[in-house]
Amino acid sequence: MTKNEIADVLSDIGTLLELKGENPFKVRAYQSGARALEAIEEAELARLIANDELQSVKGIGEALGQKIGELHCTGRLEFFEKLKASIEPGLVDMLQIPGLGPKKIRALHDKLSITDIPGLTQACTDGRVAELDGFGAKTQEKILAGIRNREAYGRRHLWWHAAEVAEPIVQGLRALPQVKRAESAGSLRRGLETVGDLDFIVAATEVTPVVDWFVALPGVKEVTARGDTKASVRFESGLQADLRIVPDEQFAFALHHFTGSKDHNVQMRQRALARGLSLSEWGLVPAEGEGTVKAKVARAKPAADASSSGPAIASERELFTALGLHFIPPELREGLGEIEWAEKVELPRLVETGDLRGAFHNHTTASDGRNTLAEMTAAAEALGWEYLGIADHSKSSFQANGLSEERLLRQVAEIRALNESRRFKTHVFAGVECDILADGRLDFADDVLARLDYIVASVHNAFAQDEATMTARIVRAIEHPATTMLGHVTGRLLLRREGYKVDVGRAIDAAIANNVIIELNASPWRLDLDWRHWRKAAERGLLCSVNPDAHETAGLEHVRAGINAARKGGLTREQVFNTRPLREVTAWLEQRRAKARR
Repeated sequence: MTKNEIADVLSDIGTLLELKGENPFKVRAYQSGARALEAIEEAELARLIANDELQSVKGIGEALGQKIGELHCTGRLEFFEKLKASIEPGLVDMLQIPGLGPKKIRALHDKLSITDIPGLTQACTDGRVAELDGFGAKTQEKILAGIRNREAYGRRHLWWHAAEVAEPIVQGLRALPQVKRAESAGSLRRGLETVGDLDFIVAATEVTPVVDWFVALPGVKEVTARGDTKASVRFESGLQADLRIVPDEQFAFALHHFTGSKDHNVQMRQRALARGLSLSEWGLVPAEGEGTVKAKVARAKPAADASSSGPAIASERELFTALGLHFIPPELREGLGEIEWAEKVELPRLVETGDLRGAFHNHTTASDGRNTLAEMTAAAEALGWEYLGIADHSKSSFQANGLSEERLLRQVAEIRALNESRRFKTHVFAGVECDILADGRLDFADDVLARLDYIVASVHNAFAQDEATMTARIVRAIEHPATTMLGHVTGRLLLRREGYKVDVGRAIDAAIANNVIIELNASPWRLDLDWRHWRKAAERGLLCSVNPDAHETAGLEHVRAGINAARKGGLTREQVFNTRPLREVTAWLEQRRAKARR
């Protein structure tokens, strides 16, 4: 089994154990193990298992290491099979209902013998769920609503779409006279590629006007909760948004807590305890006073009184400083070693959208784009870019109106003429997104490729090849002297399809060995190569290009999503090729072409 498949099994084990009511520490061990496994490259996992060193990885102990080894070698785990057999399948299905977690599902099973969604629906209809302690009539109605809407409401949302909803809400909150500070939190702020729901943290002097504004937002289909200091709404898209209002003195703590991730927060709380402190969403206080802050807040006493026994903290940066850490950007807060990193040194400045000087892998109407060469160039100029790379599809991508040799060379001539006309300040590079054929050959002959400034090599067919075949295919393309960069390495489409099977570690090794750039495809549906691979690969010398894969002028803006993922991967400006100025990019490409001709 691959590491991702194994990680899925570990996550499933954690969920099933929670459904059984097992010890929370045991549950968390499997969840943490899955996260740790995702951060390991495939080849490295095989090496660790072969050398019996897996238990040395943080988050993976001896017992978990043995289970991972068994899954990796045999593709099955007896412990997992027995665990699945011990739990009614319908209980797992109930996890798809918004608001029903493992604990509530366990209570429904124990007290009403409910084992599946039809049984739950009947129990709600009969009013039996409302009679349970901790549920009530409102909860029962919410469960019924969740069942009715689970298909629409239970799915995740692309980061890009969630950000489009969240950004105007944050701006609107900040514009309210009662609001001192407002930020998005949760997985959106951490920059995960998909988002389950939205979280907004607000520091305000008056609560009611803020809540009134929030629940009246355009597009709100349902107000699912409304209280003194928080509210929840559901948009027509199915996206849920939660608002939490705190005193200004608690804002930094609440923002950090609700940004997460869970693993990061657990490690931060442990770090605080090691220093005799207790960290929570309410404050940072001496450990012996744990609960005091929460109790005072519940009695609506001034937050200043509550935090007087701990350090005065007005920002997340000050919170990290109080715990002996350099500031950790939200994107890195995944519990994957960032705390140890921040303990040793100040973290490097991560790449920003404003660092980009241009981008490659963009399409025009010559293939399947929706804007002409001139329109795309004008849009790039409006963004202040020094250069734009055009990489329309090659002939084998007939479904995308791929270019024949003749059409490609005509486009090259058009690009050269456009540059000579000086119509635009933005320089245009002539490239192609060249299909990697099933056997690893490139779609055009060498003499045609030699006429181009650069080549993005990508897989667009034969996705069902086994991992060994697909990996060999991609490596062969990387090793071709004309290949400048590798496009969307796994071919995944988020929330639509999984990527094809490929040993990403071997592709990275080949790219480094052959001085080939790997793109971080910034299309919100791709974000490929995945952020989890970038930090270690970049430290080994892999160069990244954040490419929007734009098929229209608006698509150039997708570089924001790519930069978001690049930051999550820990990339700096120096590790991203298209942050370089035009003269350096031109020299690099010319040197690469000269080497290919030899």
